[in-house]
Amino acid sequence: MAKPKVCVLGAFVADLTCRTDRMPKWGETILGIAFKLGPGGKGSNQAVAAARLNSDVRLITKLGRDAFGEMARSFYLNEGISLDRVYEDPEESSGTATIVVDDRTRENAIVVVQGACGRLTIAEVEAARQEIATSDIFLTQLELPFPPTIRGIEIAHEAGVPVILNPAPALPLPIQVLQKVDYLTPNELEGLALIGGKSLDEFEDIEKLADRLLALGVPNVVLTLGEKGAFVKNQSICRHIPAFHCGKVVETTGAGDAFAGGFAVALAEKKSLEAATVYGCAVAGLSVTRLGTAPSMPRRDEVDELVAGG
Repeated sequence: MAKPKVCVLGAFVADLTCRTDRMPKWGETILGIAFKLGPGGKGSNQAVAAARLNSDVRLITKLGRDAFGEMARSFYLNEGISLDRVYEDPEESSGTATIVVDDRTRENAIVVVQGACGRLTIAEVEAARQEIATSDIFLTQLELPFPPTIRGIEIAHEAGVPVILNPAPALPLPIQVLQKVDYLTPNELEGLALIGGKSLDEFEDIEKLADRLLALGVPNVVLTLGEKGAFVKNQSICRHIPAFHCGKVVETTGAGDAFAGGFAVALAEKKSLEAATVYGCAVAGLSVTRLGTAPSMPRRDEVDELVAGG
């Protein structure tokens, strides 16, 4: 059986993760508990998640000519991800994400610097047209500059390749871009940002938020809800998909990316929207029981076993 083809347009950043027993206040210096360096970035994490689920991943990103870039290239080769459209900027450093994790609550705060990814061009996305147009699914986010991101969406849409947009970080988007998206997968805060909302008071309000997002012209909305799972809505489906609880939660950083990678692979394999959402929840449920972002992504056999056990 041929592997499903998943094209991911997104950022790589080096994750510099510091664990503390509490979050520092502005202007305050505290001692940390531990530090770890590893590969990250939403697009990169999602590509790794998809690759570990036995798919043919085409990653479009940009690295600096530095130690972080070399770390990324080595990691991609070990994961079976092609470097054909992993571009290099000789002048700009690779992107970074500085992550502070509260060791008590497992919550985190993140500052992302785009670096080389911020210099990805429309021409470089155009050069990857073949990879995009021959894929089974196209997945992107909002960590890259708008122009190349929008062009990637347009190329996939023109080729009839279904588009998944994980609108993170939360930014407002033009209607004409959203109307080229087949699957919109925000979390609650990102969903609110897309409609200019301020708060979601009750869990029951999630359907109203999904309706507002559908009104933007997107045919399918999947709102990710962390430990509550996900909420799926389109013209014929309105369903809450529960989360998988697979053991002690070690770190939630990257859980959304795990969901996105699993969801994309399932759709590329022609699973139904509901089944793909279940699969994404399973990947995310396993990922939070492990440290790190990309390194926490589970393998195909363990995800399949979890889903089969239901």
